Amino acid sequence: SPEEQQARWLEEGKAVVKQQAFLMKRALDNNNLRDGLKYSSNMLCELRTGLLSPKNFYELYIMVADEMRHLEQYFHDEMGRGRRMVELYELVQHAGNIVPRLFLLITVGSVYIRSKEAPARDILKDLVEMCRGVQQPMRGLFLRNYLLQCARDKLPDVGSEYGNETIDGIDFLMHNFAEMNKLWVRMQHQGPVRDRERRERERLDLRILVGTNLVRLSNMEGIDAEIYKTDVFPRIIEQVVSCKDTIAQQYLMECIIQVFPDEFHLRTLEELLGTCSQLQAGVDTKAILVALMNRLAAFAKTEPASIPSDVDMLSIFHSHVSTLSNSNLELSSILDLQVALVNFALGFAPDRLHFVD
Repeated sequence: SPEEQQARWLEEGKAVVKQQAFLMKRALDNNNLRDGLKYSSNMLCELRTGLLSPKNFYELYIMVADEMRHLEQYFHDEMGRGRRMVELYELVQHAGNIVPRLFLLITVGSVYIRSKEAPARDILKDLVEMCRGVQQPMRGLFLRNYLLQCARDKLPDVGSEYGNETIDGIDFLMHNFAEMNKLWVRMQHQGPVRDRERRERERLDLRILVGTNLVRLSNMEGIDAEIYKTDVFPRIIEQVVSCKDTIAQQYLMECIIQVFPDEFHLRTLEELLGTCSQLQAGVDTKAILVALMNRLAAFAKTEPASIPSDVDMLSIFHSHVSTLSNSNLELSSILDLQVALVNFALGFAPDRLHFVD
């Protein structure tokens, strides 16, 4: 059966990873970097497989990423012994195949940033550009996820030891996000039409990889409501609208509402709601609107003083719900939206019943 076949391929891949990781660690313990790189490259070659489902590929990737920490520690120890990281950064670029080469480059790049031999901004820009070398969607997504994991605590940001220009950190994350979203959407169009349902299930399994970029953006110290409105939100929305993909638009809109603070949504409410009319026909805009209303009603109830005086939430929501009600929504969805709007009004201003009219 296909499940048994998948299990067998996964076990074979894990066995190779385990063996090559053992040889890599033994070589590094003997200070033999050349052999260490050779065995790590063999191990990373297992991630070139096109046989595994996303769930099984993820399991193999986690195992490989875990073993790569030993190599990263070795590079860090070499830095402590006075070795220049730029030499290692150039050395690993001679690996034969593009997949191991880029995983090795990111691993050295992580220590290269910590060494401060070169600005973090320049190394991050180089790495995020180099990752374009892998265009097979699943391999590309996991490679860029590895880059994000290695770089997440080394981004330029307010109070960061790797540069305090928040915009450099934003640029890196937005670039990585845009490329990951393109790879994720491309999965939809690979293979025969009869496999479409399976492909859609597999894409949903991988959505968190794309969303992690937005989570990291929301955790940046230097992004306030103003920077979010001018430099972050428009760039995210541009990717959401231009990808013209129902699954991506549904997930990313829900992700934006979930991960960014309420204050940011209040500053971009008109634009966020305006985006709903630009989404694909298959996107459940009702669910997106209801999620946003519920979130902001709860915020208004607990922190009424935080609502800007120039933001009339109710009339903004009302005008957008009216616009949607006049579009081709089903009657049940229109009624759900109207109920949500009434609950929204009652939720944050129960003492002002005229709102409900």
